[in-house]
Amino acid sequence: MTKHSKAEREKRAAETERIQEIERAWQGSIPAPVAKEFAAQVKAAKDRGPWVRPPDMAPGTAPRPPRPGHEPKPKKDDTTARRRY
Repeated sequence: MTKHSKAEREKRAAETERIQEIERAWQGSIPAPVAKEFAAQVKAAKDRGPWVRPPDMAPGTAPRPPRPGHEPKPKKDDTTARRRY
């Protein structure tokens, strides 16, 4: 966990308080039906949760397919065993 100085913690708390004050003022300045609709949309977005990124490639695909013409060489079959003398 990162330690922050007392001054930095106080600064962050003051910023958070100021942001909440600005949000309350903004919500008070818009008409009630619009504010209610906005609150419903915000609640629905929070209930949905974070966006899940779809996978880059189909399941079972190699992470980095080779470029055309640069495919790896096939492995040699060691069917003939070498004799050692």
